[in-house]
Amino acid sequence: MTRTIAKPPLRLGFFTRLLDQADAAERYRLATAQIIHAERCGFDSAWVAQHHFHADEGGLPAPFVFLSQVAARTTRIRLGTGIVTLPLELPVRVAEDAAVLDLMCGGRLEVGIGPGGNLSAYDAFGLDSTERTALLVRHHRILVDAWSGRALPGGDRLYPPNPGLADRIWQATFNIEGARRAGAAGDGLMLSRTQPRPAGKPRLSLPDIQNPMIDAYLAALTPDKAPRILASRAVFVADDRAEALRLAEIGLARQRGPLRSHWPRGLCRRHVGARSDRGNGHPYRRPG
Repeated sequence: MTRTIAKPPLRLGFFTRLLDQADAAERYRLATAQIIHAERCGFDSAWVAQHHFHADEGGLPAPFVFLSQVAARTTRIRLGTGIVTLPLELPVRVAEDAAVLDLMCGGRLEVGIGPGGNLSAYDAFGLDSTERTALLVRHHRILVDAWSGRALPGGDRLYPPNPGLADRIWQATFNIEGARRAGAAGDGLMLSRTQPRPAGKPRLSLPDIQNPMIDAYLAALTPDKAPRILASRAVFVADDRAEALRLAEIGLARQRGPLRSHWPRGLCRRHVGARSDRGNGHPYRRPG
C-alpha cells in the first residue's frame, strides 16, 4: 500500500554558526540582536550550531546557555539547536538543560542532534570517534526516555519531565542510513547546504544527493508521525549587487588562505570565486 502524506506547511527560519570576525562576547551579542530582529521580521525559527574548540568553524560551544539569553529577549520565534553534538554530551544533562529552557521559553525549543564532524573533539572528550554513531543512538534513546518520564538506569526519573520535547527532536545527517534512522525514530530530518559530494562526483547537485535521503526518511517514518524536513540553503542579503559582491569578496578572501595549500596547480582566484558562486560547498565544513 502506498502511504499518502499531506503536504506540510512551509516555514522560514535562519541558521547561524556565529562566525563574525569579532571576539566571543561580540559574536554572542550580534547573534542575539540578529535573532531579535528576525522575530520582528516574522521569521518562524532561529537555529544555532554547537562547535567545540575551532573558532573558525563555529563560535558557540554552549547553545542552551546562549538560547536562554535569547529566550528572555524574544516572545514568539522558535529556538533550535542545529545541532548539539550529542555523542560528546551526557544525555541526561542535555535532557535537563533542554527541559528547563523549554519551560522557561514557553515551549519554543527545537532540539537538533547529530554526530558532528570535528573528529579531534572526540579525543579531547576522551571518546572514540569510530563509535560516534553508536553513541548517538544510545544517547538519543536516553533523551527520549528522560523527557518522557521513564525510569533511567538506576531508577531515577528526570525532573522536570517534558514529554513534548520528545516530539521536537531533529536528526542531522549526510547519508541515507542516517535519514532512515531519523524516520524510524519519528524525528525530523535536517539537511545541510554543505552536503559532501560522493567520490568522483564533485558536481553532483544537492537534489541528486538529498532526494534519496528524503525518500528513505519518508519510507521509514512511523505511521503516527507527520514528516518534518528542514533544508538549510545559503542566501546572501544586501542592499544591492555591488555591496553584495564587496562583502562576498571579504568572505572569499578569508577562505583562500586555508585552501591555498590544497589548490590544484593552475587554479586561480577566479576559479575559487566561481566555485563558491555555484554552491559546490566548502570541503572543510562539517556537520554540527
